[in-house]
Amino acid sequence: MEKTVRIPMFPLAILPIPGELVPLHIFEPRYRQLLQDLEASDMAFGVYFSHEVNSRKVGSLMRLESVLKRYPTGESDIIVKCLDNFTLDKLQKTFQHKMYPAGDVSFWNTDISVQPDQPLYSIFQQYLSARNITHSAGRVSIYQVANELALELGERYQFLFSSTHQKNSFLINRTRFLLHLLKQEEVSKDTFHLN
Repeated sequence: MEKTVRIPMFPLAILPIPGELVPLHIFEPRYRQLLQDLEASDMAFGVYFSHEVNSRKVGSLMRLESVLKRYPTGESDIIVKCLDNFTLDKLQKTFQHKMYPAGDVSFWNTDISVQPDQPLYSIFQQYLSARNITHSAGRVSIYQVANELALELGERYQFLFSSTHQKNSFLINRTRFLLHLLKQEEVSKDTFHLN
């Protein structure tokens, strides 16, 4: 049986993928307390994917990257980064006598350095070029590709539970679809003229 660890938990209807940067607006007192603890101890926390499709009880392990803005009301805008995913065993009402919840989780220990196969890498480069996005030299990971393609919730869920081969095929199809949309956009620009 995998080792279960208790971590602070922030249930949200989002499903970050490893490597993804996520903006959050913190306003509830319990999550303002969580933010204070994150800044004081550099600990990670969980974002449990609180959505009806989440039958497998997956969530994302997150770390605070930066505080963008603090408001006089005590609210904050922050950026967090997904480090890994986990399976939730049990959601607890509080974490170590704090106001915010906790979760007993098993980490996936995702290898985020897995590279895309050549067909995916090639079409992804076409996509970046079509969007005029300059990417740093060197290979990217399959998770970086997924993050760049802005997958919808259902697609994220499917991606995370797929084999590496399935991930590559899925992302190739998604990239083809996005390239098709970009071409259609170009065609419409040529067809419709604004006064």
